[in-house]
Amino acid sequence: MAAALAQSWTCSLVVASLVGAFGSSFLYGYNLSVVNAPTPYIKAFYNDTWERRHGHPIDSDTLTLLWSVTVSIFAIGGLFGTLMVKLIGKVLGRKYTLLVNNGFAIAAALLMACSLQAGAFEMLIVGRFIMGVDGGISLSALPMYLNEISPKEIRGSLGQVTAIFICIGVFTGQLLGLPELLGKESTWPYLFGVIVVPALVQLVSLPFLPESPRYLLFEKHDKAGAEKAFQTFLGKEDVSREVDEALAESRVQRNIRLVSVLELLRSPFVRWQVLTVVVTMACYQLCGLNAIWFYTSSIFGNAGIPPEKIPYITLSTGGIETLAAIFSGLVIERLGRRPLLIGGFGLMALFFGILTITLTLQDRATWIPYLSIVCILVIIAAFCSGPGGIPFILTGEFFQQSQRPAAFIVAGTVNWLSNFAVGLLFPFIQKSLDTYCFLVFAAICIAGAVYFYFVLPETKNRTYTEISQAFAKRNKANPPDEKMDSAVTDEKTNGRPEPDFSSTLDNCPKSRIV
Repeated sequence: MAAALAQSWTCSLVVASLVGAFGSSFLYGYNLSVVNAPTPYIKAFYNDTWERRHGHPIDSDTLTLLWSVTVSIFAIGGLFGTLMVKLIGKVLGRKYTLLVNNGFAIAAALLMACSLQAGAFEMLIVGRFIMGVDGGISLSALPMYLNEISPKEIRGSLGQVTAIFICIGVFTGQLLGLPELLGKESTWPYLFGVIVVPALVQLVSLPFLPESPRYLLFEKHDKAGAEKAFQTFLGKEDVSREVDEALAESRVQRNIRLVSVLELLRSPFVRWQVLTVVVTMACYQLCGLNAIWFYTSSIFGNAGIPPEKIPYITLSTGGIETLAAIFSGLVIERLGRRPLLIGGFGLMALFFGILTITLTLQDRATWIPYLSIVCILVIIAAFCSGPGGIPFILTGEFFQQSQRPAAFIVAGTVNWLSNFAVGLLFPFIQKSLDTYCFLVFAAICIAGAVYFYFVLPETKNRTYTEISQAFAKRNKANPPDEKMDSAVTDEKTNGRPEPDFSSTLDNCPKSRIV
């Protein structure tokens, strides 16, 4: 088993995952954390610009509004990017969508890095929006690309690279934001200029790697190109088994047009897959990790850590994130998706409860704040070991080729709207409930864990058709192409020849929808 898994990791797969993630999910994680360190300097820049234009300092309410827009507009841009993915991906494919997306990253980096010198804070806000568009496209196109190029034996591990690089991006943003590096008043624009480096690396590296073989086979009808891509990614000449497995997903895929979001939502064959993706993505954003970042500094301060040392201690949270995500990538093909997802949310719920108790009683004993720190680190580790990356993997695994772009639009929309809702509502929840706000997140984690326990099938080492069949009983409907696949399988078993692929395609309706 271990030897087979090791053989599945070819050089091309490793390079594609690393280059793809470095120029995509890394930048998403980096932009989540990079605005934290220079906050006072950016607010001072807003005030100076306002005073120069209007002759008086900016009032506190307007400054708060501008800063809130600066932070939250990233999520709005992400939603726009998500809605663009299907159109761009249909025309350009997975690989070239990632390549074109680097143009958004480079434009955003230049706008934000030059905003101070130009004396225009609007450039920073627009840059954050464009960077959000880049993130929205990345978090849909990259998981689709990695999902479609990987053998089923390592599909989870390769998909987890997306989450690993999000965590590395968060950690890098925290690290470069230290005062000794770029987190100073004179150098904070360079924090945003750094964004061009991963974008340029991907721009010059990814063209040398093949397009997704499934995209070539099903959407471009290029069987020869798909076989060559399979050979490159799998590192072997005979890829007939992989091509046959792909064709078994849908033998008429070339004549099946991509479904729209509305058609996907109406389809009885994927009703529970769509619902599970919605629940997974909502729990991903609403499980309370953003609340943890809000309380981190105050909890560290209550533990007696000097304020000037807190940024360095906060690096430990980014390190824990990265290590937990790497751990998940190493064990996901052994343990499966279900245990990591259910266990992650269960652990989060447990330690949210403990954290509520320790924060309520933190003045009773000197050691209690240290217990709060342990709770924070465990919650972060639990999130990144499962809930932090598996949602993106499941979205790719649940749906067949014609449904996948629409599915990622649904998943991305829920993801970004939930992200925006948390940013908008959490201050009010925190003000009303104080430390008891963590009980709300514990309840969400418990609800998610219970749902996954009863509904989510294990997808480890299964083909797309097998996963679809696992949901068929709950959907009370079998996709029509699965019946045909079963018939083909029976013919093979009985020794009868399999119908010719090209002739089957030509005899089928031209606009069929799965």
